[in-house]
Amino acid sequence: MLSDYDSKLLGNIDQHGWQFTFVFDPDGKNPDFGYSIGFTQTLNAPEFIVFGLDKGLMNSMIWEVFRQIEGGLQPADGMRLQGLLDGFDCILRKAKHHQLFEEYAVSANWFWHHLGETGHPTVYQIVWPGAQQGLFPWESDCDAFVIESQPQLWVSSEKN
Repeated sequence: MLSDYDSKLLGNIDQHGWQFTFVFDPDGKNPDFGYSIGFTQTLNAPEFIVFGLDKGLMNSMIWEVFRQIEGGLQPADGMRLQGLLDGFDCILRKAKHHQLFEEYAVSANWFWHHLGETGHPTVYQIVWPGAQQGLFPWESDCDAFVIESQPQLWVSSEKN
C-alpha cells in the first residue's frame, strides 16, 4: 500500500517526467535543498541535487537540467553547465557522501527501488559559484557563505 506522498510522487513523475522535492531545516541550521526524482526513469539519467538557494530557483535549475538532457546532454562529473543561473556556469559533481540516501536523496532512492532496481541511483550535485567572486567552494578565497551553503556531497566521507 502506497502512502499519499508516494502516490502523489508517482503521479507527478507520470505527468511531468519527474518531481522536484524541496527539503528545509525548520531550525535553520542546515541549508535548504532540492532534488529530482524520476530522471532515472524518464531520461535514463542521474538524479540531481542543489543546495542553499531559493526554492523556486533550485526548481528552475533542475528543470533546465531536464531540458538539456532531453536535448542530448550527457551529464558527467566536473561538467560545466550554462543556463542554470543568470551570468554564471554551474558545475556537476558526482555525489559520493556516505549518507546520501539516508539524509538527502531519500525519495529518489525509494523511487529507484520501487522501479525494481538494486543499489542506488547516480546523483549529481549542481554546484554554484559565489555571485561576488565567481568562485566555487573548492577554490581558494571562495566566500564562506558559498561553502557553508553547499555540503560537499562529492567528497567521499566514509565514517571509520
